[in-house]
Amino acid sequence: MYEAWFSKPVSVTTGIGGDIRNLLNAQQATDLLGAIGAMQEVKKHRSALRACRQDITGGVSADVAREVFVEAAREAHILVE
Repeated sequence: MYEAWFSKPVSVTTGIGGDIRNLLNAQQATDLLGAIGAMQEVKKHRSALRACRQDITGGVSADVAREVFVEAAREAHILVE
C-alpha cells in the first residue's frame, strides 16, 4: 500500500458532537468516507472515494486526492474552513 501524506491536513467535523478531525492522508479520508453516511448522499462522494483509493495505490498524487476529498467534504458541510 502506498501512503502519501497530504501537503496540508484536511479538517472535518464528525459525529453528533461535531468533533474535529485532521485527516493527514488518503487512507484516513477513505476510512471517513466509508464511515459517514451523510457523505454518501453527496454527489462528489463517489469521486472522492475513487481518488483516495487511487492515491493509496499510487495512481494519483496525494494533492489530487486531497482536492477531490475537500470538494466532497465541502458539499457535505463537514469541512472546517
